[in-house]
Amino acid sequence: MNRRLLLVAAMAAIPLTALAQSSGKQWRIGYLSSGPRPADGSVPAALRLGLAELGYAEGRNLQFEARWAQGDAKRLPALAQELVASRVNAVVAVGFPPAAAMRQATNGVPVVLVSAGDAVESGLVRSLGHPGGNITGLSDMSIDLAAKRVEVLKDAVPNARRLAVLWNKDDRAMTLRFQQIENAARALALQVKALGVRDTADFDAAFAAMSRERPDAMFVVSDVLTSGNRRRIIEYAAANRIPTMYEFGSYVQDGGLIAYGPSIEDIFHRAAYYIDRLFKGSKASDLPMEQPTRTYLYINVATAKAMGLPLSQTMLFRADKVIE
Repeated sequence: MNRRLLLVAAMAAIPLTALAQSSGKQWRIGYLSSGPRPADGSVPAALRLGLAELGYAEGRNLQFEARWAQGDAKRLPALAQELVASRVNAVVAVGFPPAAAMRQATNGVPVVLVSAGDAVESGLVRSLGHPGGNITGLSDMSIDLAAKRVEVLKDAVPNARRLAVLWNKDDRAMTLRFQQIENAARALALQVKALGVRDTADFDAAFAAMSRERPDAMFVVSDVLTSGNRRRIIEYAAANRIPTMYEFGSYVQDGGLIAYGPSIEDIFHRAAYYIDRLFKGSKASDLPMEQPTRTYLYINVATAKAMGLPLSQTMLFRADKVIE
């Protein structure tokens, strides 16, 4: 049973008494993402589970107003305005571009950040302890994670000298992350090949650049654009035997070599706590932001074998999940 099915099963097991705890009011939650609308048209199961555990249930005391930009960031300002006009009580913004669009659209509707990079460095909030304005939620540990991810990749490929970094250079938060990765790589004497992309068409040029000058390893910064092209990236890395670091375990489950970072399900689940606090009267400006407290190391042994990459037993022992 995969993680999503487990989340759905957990939701079904929540007693109706818990779901009815906050039934006196109908709450409206906005949801804004740059990505494609999922097949089921629903917001992430982990977010719904977290809300259900706190007494909120769709059709009972909760309604979602969800908008997806379908990979077109230019649509975000209009979609943000739609959410404001629909009189939502709070908005979950997934990624930096949606968060920035909501910030431009309103200073009154509270916004909960999810996977939007370093909220302080990108300028979305004043500080983690006192965000100010109408934005709070979860912020990345970008600098620490960048250094650790590069370190783990170097452990997997000890002889690596050239590192290609693939990221969405139209996303300010991801560009900041690239810079942090670049600094961490240089500290380990790695030469960095910057491969910034802006849309799906740019991936062919990025792959061609790596084919002309093959890197020893690759680092993929995860956002809607790179995630939407994940299979192309994974297939290219496999075909060219380029060991690659990803930021979330789902890439490794799809055939990528290695990933180190927080669980996106854990992050969405925790976002429900912020929504509950806002609904109970807390102000976003005074609600301290959090950073993920747990990180996970995923390794795909089958991919390593196919690449002819020997992995140490120490590294395999450290992994939270090994995919055979």
